[in-house]
Amino acid sequence: MDTPSELSLIVMRAYRTAPNGLAVTHRGTQTDAPTVTISNGSSDTVTVTPAADNSITIVLKSPDRITTVEDIITVWAGVSNDSKYGFELKKDSDGSVPVVVPDPAPAFKNPPLPLWYYETANTGLYNDIKTEISKKRVILPPSSSIAGVYARVDRDRGVWKAPANVSLASVTAPTVKITNEAQENLNVDATAGKSVNAIRYFTGKGVLVWGSRTLAGNDNEWRYVPVRRLFIYVEESVQQATEFAIFEPNVSATWLKVKSMIENFLEGLWRQGALAGSTAQQAFFVNVGLGVTMSSQDILEGRMNVEIGLAAVRPAEFIILKFSHKLQEA
Repeated sequence: MDTPSELSLIVMRAYRTAPNGLAVTHRGTQTDAPTVTISNGSSDTVTVTPAADNSITIVLKSPDRITTVEDIITVWAGVSNDSKYGFELKKDSDGSVPVVVPDPAPAFKNPPLPLWYYETANTGLYNDIKTEISKKRVILPPSSSIAGVYARVDRDRGVWKAPANVSLASVTAPTVKITNEAQENLNVDATAGKSVNAIRYFTGKGVLVWGSRTLAGNDNEWRYVPVRRLFIYVEESVQQATEFAIFEPNVSATWLKVKSMIENFLEGLWRQGALAGSTAQQAFFVNVGLGVTMSSQDILEGRMNVEIGLAAVRPAEFIILKFSHKLQEA
């Protein structure tokens, strides 16, 4: 025998005239048997008549005229909510297929319903489903979670902060347990120089990203993710900010503007803690000019070369970044 919760369960049934046609849905109890009748009329008008017996009648235009989904939806918009008796009419996709009398007669189907539907339709069943879902575990690749960590660290601290020692939200545990001894072999492959950043579970802390090395593990300059990303950020930012100089004369006044702009930008990063060093001179330098970064031939060819040094790891130990703009030729 049906339980009370099953008898009171609200069920949605659906009918479609055709792909991209008219979608008719009915919301009612399990004992309802909704029907839809579609027939041709004899005029240039469309009528839609829902009834309390869970039936709906749609009379199309005369057979020599085309009845579009939009024609029916327009009429349906004039029906009051109290007179719809659980029915709803909508476009199926773009509703581009004209509506015709179906053969055979249409029948409603019970489509799968999203969980949110039961939140108001049957709260008890909704809570039971949520409880069962909470017991399930889904194994996912780490890429999406790590991308989220990068975005969160960038927002909260900046690209120069290592995306490590950061918890993974909604992650119960990694599928592989990694010990301290195992991670020592993952940090750097002595032969290939490639590093694997572990995701580990720590008691009292949860699941953490425990490493921020690049695949260039044997490279003293580019072995760390925050260093590599900081330089990408600086290079892209500086190149975009100095594009104003492309059509400027390749002379000392232009060089001074470019140098001042870059130095102001880098000093801002240094004050935020992105660069090492107790003074700006220890943190970065910017070089541009004749006899410094450019030769007379460079100027004749309209090329402005800029050299930037950043102390991203230790003070006064600079990693050099070079780029150039094509300016007016002399």
